[in-house]
Amino acid sequence: MTVKDPQLEDLLTETRNQATMHIDELPIGEAISLICAEDRRAVQAVEEETPSMVKAVEVMVAALKGGGRVFYMGSGTSGRVGVLDAAELLPTFGVGEDAFKAIMAGGERAMFHPVEEAEDNWTAGALDLLAENPQPRDVLVGITASGRTPYVLGALEKAREIGMGTIGLTCNRDTPLHKLAEIVIAPVVGPEVIAGSTRMKAGTAQKLVLNILSTVTMIRLGKVYQNLMVDMQATNEKLRRRAERIVMEAAGVDQRAAQDALKQAEGSIKAAIVMLEAGCDLPRAKELLAAAEGFVAGAIRLAKEQR
Repeated sequence: MTVKDPQLEDLLTETRNQATMHIDELPIGEAISLICAEDRRAVQAVEEETPSMVKAVEVMVAALKGGGRVFYMGSGTSGRVGVLDAAELLPTFGVGEDAFKAIMAGGERAMFHPVEEAEDNWTAGALDLLAENPQPRDVLVGITASGRTPYVLGALEKAREIGMGTIGLTCNRDTPLHKLAEIVIAPVVGPEVIAGSTRMKAGTAQKLVLNILSTVTMIRLGKVYQNLMVDMQATNEKLRRRAERIVMEAAGVDQRAAQDALKQAEGSIKAAIVMLEAGCDLPRAKELLAAAEGFVAGAIRLAKEQR
């Protein structure tokens, strides 16, 4: 597919910000205040995209429930925020690359070193996606502040051919991305504090959006009880202490009781909470959780109803 590629000067994220024209002459404190004021615009712009984010979460939840995966693809800052969000899902929610996978133009090296020419390769985007053996049940989130990055557009075009769900994340309106993605999330943050430096407001907005999408998706999959992480992977001492605190908070018990419950639950925070709240053993807790599709609140409610 051939799409018209708008010039950089036509993109709002590339224009000069009239409010920061003399930031180079400001005292440090005033420069910081100005940047903070502009960052608040990013938060507001993201909130205005709530309807599109709702649709995106629904698609992502359906994909994961159906055994599919969610791919993040981007280049430069856009690729890095995708990598960051995906990497944090394993320790936070027990979800790894079997569910969320971030792919960055230029590969792993580009995470730490600029590989700027990689973003211009339309074919590479498609090939990098194909290397992951994508299926129609999967979803691709293409991340590009400009909405015109060939690497991302190539991946989205291929995803559509495969029949995957397609979500686009940009900070501009009416871009080539809008023609390829079924759902577009476009927080328009306006001109950057430093013209064209989309690692700033655009990067902040993209990070906020991905945090929201992945977190709400995890909530809808039963990875959260109340506002606690109950599928967290306790892989170090700090996280083991956190797991204990989660059980203590959720079940209203002391540290010793939480430690005992976690031991009996073979480290499962969810099972430990259900065992304490329902007064049952591990097999029964697993049975209740299975009946409640993994939701702790549902498992506890079911246990009370069956008493």
